[in-house]
Amino acid sequence: MNDHNALSRRAALVGLTLLAACSRPSEPGAAPSAAPSAKVSRSVTIKGSDTMVILGQRWAEAYGASHPGASVQITGGGSGTGIAALTNGATDVCQSSRPMKPEEKAKVKAARNADAIETPVALDALAVYVHASNPIASLTLAQLAKIYVGETKKWSDLGGSDAPIILYGRENNSGTYGYFKEHVLANKDFASAVQTLAGTAAVASAVGSDKAGIGYGGIAYLAGVRAVPVRKDDASTPVAPSRETALDGSYPLARSLFFYTAGAPTGEAASFVAWVKGPEGQKVIDDVGYFPVPKR
Repeated sequence: MNDHNALSRRAALVGLTLLAACSRPSEPGAAPSAAPSAKVSRSVTIKGSDTMVILGQRWAEAYGASHPGASVQITGGGSGTGIAALTNGATDVCQSSRPMKPEEKAKVKAARNADAIETPVALDALAVYVHASNPIASLTLAQLAKIYVGETKKWSDLGGSDAPIILYGRENNSGTYGYFKEHVLANKDFASAVQTLAGTAAVASAVGSDKAGIGYGGIAYLAGVRAVPVRKDDASTPVAPSRETALDGSYPLARSLFFYTAGAPTGEAASFVAWVKGPEGQKVIDDVGYFPVPKR
C-alpha cells in the first residue's frame, strides 16, 4: 500500500513538472508568440443568370482593378440555380433576370433567417432573335406566343419564306425562360419542338447560323443576329428594343436585372453591390450592351 502511494505521488510530481515546462515563459529577450489574427475575407461569390454572366464578369474585372486584394467569383447556371444557391448559403449574391417568386423568398427566409433583399442593377430589353437575312418586319406578342406553343409552324404564315420555323430557347431554370413564358406565353407550355440551350450566347449563335431560326434573350447578345421589332397587339406600332424604348416602357419586353442577397449585404459584398449601383459600375453596363438603372 505504501509503495502504491509513493508511485502515485511520483506520477503527480512528473505531471506537474511537464505542465510547468509547457507553460514556462519564453527565454529573456525572446519575442512573445502572438495569437494568429483572423483574416477578414475579401472574396465575394456571385451565381445565377446566364443573361447576366458576361455583365457580372465585366463588373468583377473592373471592381478588382480599383479594389486591390478583393476577389469576385462569377458563375452562371441560370437564375433558378442562383436562387437555390442563395437559399442554401452557397453564394453571397444571386444574379437573376427575373423577380424572385414569393415562395422562393419564403424559402430564403426559412433557410437563412433573413429576408431576400432585391436590388435592381441594370435594365434589359429582351430581344427576339432571327437570322440577319430573315425579312420579317415585326411580330406581335400574340404571334410570338403562337410560334412558341407550336401553333404557327411556317414563316410563310407570317409573311416570310415557306421554311419551317426552327425554335430555340432556354432551359427551365433560366430566368429568361420564366420571363418569356409568363409575359409572352401567358404561362402556357412551350412546344416540344423548342431546342433548349444552356445560355443566351448559345441561343444567339444557333439563330445566327440558321436562316429559319428564332430565339430570344438579352439585348447584349445581338452579334450575328437581328432583333425583330415587337408590337403589343395588331393595332400597335412596331417597337425595336433600345435604351430609349426600354426606359420609356414602349418596348413590350423591357425588364430589370437583379441582385438578391439574404439580408442586407455585408463586408466586401456590400462594397461590391454599392460600387455596381454607383457611376463606375453603371458605366460597365453601357459597355456590355445593357442599360443603366433609371435614376429616380
